[in-house]
Amino acid sequence: MTEPSARPVDTCAWIGGYPFRDLPHPEPAVLVRVLEREGFAGAWVGSLPGVFHRDPAASNASLYAGLAPHRDLLHPVPIVRPDWPGWERQLQRAVDEGAPAVRAYPMQWGYAPGHAALNTLARAAGEAGVVLQLPVRFEDLRQRHHLDTAGDLSAAHIRAVARLSESAACLLVSGASRELVEEVHWGLTPEEQQRVWYDWHWIWGPPEDHFAHLVRSIGPERLAWSSWWPLRLTQQAQALVDMLPEELTPTSHRSSFADGAVIMSAAHRAAGRKNAST
Repeated sequence: MTEPSARPVDTCAWIGGYPFRDLPHPEPAVLVRVLEREGFAGAWVGSLPGVFHRDPAASNASLYAGLAPHRDLLHPVPIVRPDWPGWERQLQRAVDEGAPAVRAYPMQWGYAPGHAALNTLARAAGEAGVVLQLPVRFEDLRQRHHLDTAGDLSAAHIRAVARLSESAACLLVSGASRELVEEVHWGLTPEEQQRVWYDWHWIWGPPEDHFAHLVRSIGPERLAWSSWWPLRLTQQAQALVDMLPEELTPTSHRSSFADGAVIMSAAHRAAGRKNAST
């Protein structure tokens, strides 16, 4: 497996405004400085306002334009809504732009687990060699605005996609709790488990030590670095690694975990195997 560098690629960041509260500096240029400060080599970046648009095409165009001056560090992750006309063009443009992944938001779109459109997107993304990223939430339920009525993504949604045939995409689940990670991971076959990664930004550290438990049980290779800029404190991921018990702390903290480069390489290899078999 390809090892991440000492400076991993952040798998979960956004630019743009958020409808339910003010965010400090959600601009691409600020994100570049944040990544440098926190030791990231780059980031997978999506459009935050586009999450709440019925048609994501305009927000995707703004995402590409906003990241253009920083494309050596900021990698676009557009939204592809597979029940919307022209979604295939959005996926093809993502491939043409060199996007490592596309994001989907089943809860905001009212999808039930196993929705046919999401399954279709997963297979199309897998054939194209891009990762399908599924964010679980944006804010804790306790601070969520009363107009934000979409619930958290469920384990049933994630398992339904992960259980598709090997033609489906590699999955990255962002914002999961320990309970959600375990409900998904232990409900899959060993082969299916190898196609799913989870960022750990929402997983608790001491004293509950949920993060240490997952490192022991599912392994660090299934856990991915993220910053969650600008919605959460970017230092969270490194702080959780720093607080791991000594027996779980490798000589090089960062090399044991996945990052954007590792997951993208896995998606490309999987797509190559699929194309070779057809």
